[in-house]
Amino acid sequence: MTDSFNPRSLLVTGGCGFIGSSFVHWVVSNTDCNVIVLDKLTYAGNPKNIEGLPTDRVELVVGDICDTKLLDRLVPQVDAVVHYAAESHNDNSIANPEPFLKTNVEGTYRLLEACRKYDKRFHHVSTDEVYGDLALDDPAKFTEETPYHPSSPYSSTKAASDLLVRAWHRTFGVKATISNCSNNYGPYQHVEKFIPRQITNILCGIKPKLYGDGLNVRDWIHTEDHSSAVWTILTKGRIGETYLIGANGEKNNLEVLHSILEAMGKSQDDFDWVKDRPGHDRRYAIDSTKLMTELGWQPKHTDFAQGLADTIQWYRDNEDWWRPVKEATEIKYAKNGQ
Repeated sequence: MTDSFNPRSLLVTGGCGFIGSSFVHWVVSNTDCNVIVLDKLTYAGNPKNIEGLPTDRVELVVGDICDTKLLDRLVPQVDAVVHYAAESHNDNSIANPEPFLKTNVEGTYRLLEACRKYDKRFHHVSTDEVYGDLALDDPAKFTEETPYHPSSPYSSTKAASDLLVRAWHRTFGVKATISNCSNNYGPYQHVEKFIPRQITNILCGIKPKLYGDGLNVRDWIHTEDHSSAVWTILTKGRIGETYLIGANGEKNNLEVLHSILEAMGKSQDDFDWVKDRPGHDRRYAIDSTKLMTELGWQPKHTDFAQGLADTIQWYRDNEDWWRPVKEATEIKYAKNGQ
C-alpha cells in the first residue's frame, strides 16, 4: 500500500544545479505544481539552468540551506521540500572535505528541523555511492538492504545525511522519503563531470582524459528519468522508505569514452590515460525493482547511444553555457595530473 500525496507547491534546494534544475524543468512541464528554488549559486549552481521557465510558477531565492531564518520564511510557504542541494564532486571532496560536511550534513539537518517545525513533507535525494563499490566480476547490484560502506569524503557525508533523514523520521515523525540514484547524464551538467568533460574537451580540441585502467563501471541514467522517479517517490512512495533509482545502464568508463569518441568522429584511441583518483570505486550497479514494482515507475531513456547523442548535441548548441567555466576546470585538473 503506497501513500498518495499531491503537492501544489515545492521548495527545491539546489534547483540551479544539474539534476536539481532538471527536476524543476520536469515538474513545470508535467505537473501544475509551483516551485521555489533555493540555491546558494556556488560554482555548480547556474541560474541559466532555469532560465525561461514561467516566473509565475518558478521563483529563485539565492541563499544557504544552513540559514535557519531563511528556512523559517520559505518552508511554511510550500507543501514539500525536495532536497537536491549538495557538494557532489569526489575530486573536490578529496581536495577539501569541509564544504561537504557543511552542506551535505549540516544543511540536511537544518532542512529536517524546518520540516519538523512546520510539519512538511521531505524528500531527500542521495547517491548510490553511499553503498561503496562492487567488484567488477560480482553479479550483485545495490538494493535498499545493502549496508552502507562509503569510500570518499563526498559519499560519507551523503551517507551521514541519509542516516539523519531516517533518524528524524523514526524519532520525530518527519514525513520523509529517500532516493539513492546512479550516475546521471544529460544537459546542464557541469564540465567537471565525466561525460561533459570528455565532450567539451573534444569540442575544445583537447584530448579526453581517462582515469586508471578505465574499467570502473557506472550505472548511467538520463537525468529526466531521475526526475520522473523522484516525483513518483514523492507522490506515491511510502513514508519512511528508501527507493533506489536506476535504469540498468551499466557501462565502464572506457566504453562510455569510446562511445563519445565514435559519436564525435574521433578514433577510439584518441585520448590520454591519467593517474587514477585515490580510492576510486570500481563498480556501481542499481537494482530498482522496488521502485518499479511498488510504484510502477519505468525509465523512458533506455537507449544510451541516443541519449548520449542528444547530450553531445546540447553541448554543441550551448557553448556559451559551458565555455566560461571550462578553462578554470581544466587548470584545476592539470594541477593534479588529471
